[in-house]
Amino acid sequence: MNPVFFRFLRVILLGITPLFAAHTALAESQYGIAMYGDPALPPDFVSLPYANPDAPKGGRVIFGNTGGFDSLNPFVQKGSPPWQLRFWAYESLMARSRDEPFTVYGLLAESVRTAPDRTWVEFTLHPDAQFSDGSLVTVDDVIWSYEILGSQGHQRYRGFNEHIKSIEQTGARDVRITFNSDNRELALIVGLRPILKKSQWEGKDFKASTLTDIPIGSAAYVVSDFQAGRYVSLTRNPDYWARDLPIRRGTQNYDELRIEFYGDQTVLFEAFKAGKLSAIREFNADNWETQYNFPAVQRGDIVKSEFVNKRPSGMTGLAMNTRLALFEDWRVREALMQAFNFEYINGTMTGGAQPRITSYFSNSELAMLPGPANNQVRALLEPFADSLLPGAFDGYVLPVSDGTARNRKNLRLAGEMLDDAGWTIKNGVRSNANGVPFKFAVLLRQADGDMQSVINIYARALKRLGIDITIETVDDAQFFARRDAYDFQMITYRVALSLAPGGEQRLYFGSYGVDTPNTRNLMGIDSPAVDSLIDTMLTSTSREDFANAVRALDRVLISGRYVIPIWQYDVGRIAHVKEMRYPETMPIYGDGLWFMPEVWWYQDE
Repeated sequence: MNPVFFRFLRVILLGITPLFAAHTALAESQYGIAMYGDPALPPDFVSLPYANPDAPKGGRVIFGNTGGFDSLNPFVQKGSPPWQLRFWAYESLMARSRDEPFTVYGLLAESVRTAPDRTWVEFTLHPDAQFSDGSLVTVDDVIWSYEILGSQGHQRYRGFNEHIKSIEQTGARDVRITFNSDNRELALIVGLRPILKKSQWEGKDFKASTLTDIPIGSAAYVVSDFQAGRYVSLTRNPDYWARDLPIRRGTQNYDELRIEFYGDQTVLFEAFKAGKLSAIREFNADNWETQYNFPAVQRGDIVKSEFVNKRPSGMTGLAMNTRLALFEDWRVREALMQAFNFEYINGTMTGGAQPRITSYFSNSELAMLPGPANNQVRALLEPFADSLLPGAFDGYVLPVSDGTARNRKNLRLAGEMLDDAGWTIKNGVRSNANGVPFKFAVLLRQADGDMQSVINIYARALKRLGIDITIETVDDAQFFARRDAYDFQMITYRVALSLAPGGEQRLYFGSYGVDTPNTRNLMGIDSPAVDSLIDTMLTSTSREDFANAVRALDRVLISGRYVIPIWQYDVGRIAHVKEMRYPETMPIYGDGLWFMPEVWWYQDE
């Protein structure tokens, strides 16, 4: 054959070989995977950068919850379990590093490999992975866990099933999950699902909520004692299988974690002052400065610790249910925003020490930039220009008052907006053309003492606009039942967001939540732009494209005027007994709810 042909063939092969090698490398087993790029930690890392690998084991700590509990199964829709159980007693195939936007490292799985386009992911179980009863975790347990949670578990697990094309055993310790959605994040998220013991549930109803059938997990802690509605104790398993893995070294250090339950936050705080609790989180900066001067603090027995973070603020505030005709018109929602005198309320409630949330991703690199949208963000918004509200393109800034109780200027603007929307004053009462008065109720938990004070101030301002607002205070069970059924007009709202927002955004803001109960879309957001931008986020292949999609989403959400934002928690505040210690190095996610007790330890003077 012609030598020229062979030289030509050689050139082709030389060009193909690197591509083939790259494809193969990406499909090889790895110790971890990141959303974009490579994991920050090397394969031989000793421990997480914010954990103390030499932390001593031991000690007993007591935390407080408000309300009660009637279940110890955190994986089903029915019942109210202690929220901590999901995080303390159960594990997944992979575990997150909280010092990276979104990277997962092997836990129950010793390695992971995925296709270059992430259409499938394959996990190899660690040969030593075992449940707390000593039995090995098997591929059968993994497959069953995905199937049972996806079909009978809590709503937060069910939505993921629609993205799974198949799940199959591919080796003695290997399981492959193939996706039917173009979403790079799925390969990481799927590794964070809890793994339970299949044989425990043979002949039992997994959906039932009881205090007797406690799911068996593989984590360091197991439920050892409880009294319905009063306390739950978890003790550290001395034979915990993963205690020497790098991902776990320096974590899970306490011998016992106990949760005591109290009627409300005031009673809980008094219990802490009396020495009945080991630690408490304080979310109010003014309380932090004025209420934590009791004798135990003065003696040094209680330490006040503060933690900064670089995570998004998320959204905290009062959500309006736009499923109702009362809140359909954006001008009505804008008027209610204008009437909310944040500067005065913040000064009254927190001493003005906590800054306001300005967008869903404020306090982070993902927050929408001030002013008009840049070219990349504008291009993402343009297809939906006709449906977007004022501020989406040019930038939306929350109303700012003069800080006085009267707030005349903003209330005047609010009145004008309501007039334009057809709600006018008649005999001192704001009514529509049919004579129906403008009035609504805010649904609160009994434990929401601070928010009751906020609503009382807000109600006085609305009264000047001819609007009547009342407070419905209910117990936890009623609150969550009504919240999940969207049976409210206005409600307290909190959604925490990460530096790697993904598929959960559909649960928070997706239009399917308008009619589907038990989502986090309490506002009833029904926006093609929101749905499309979430899809764009999930299919972005670069961090830059991803960030622009998130910033565009942020603009649509904040200009939608769905939630009246209050203050953000940019500084974490934890008061604790002096024996409770924590590492000096803080992760970028700061002191999330996982932080204490995961990387803390007990040490006497």
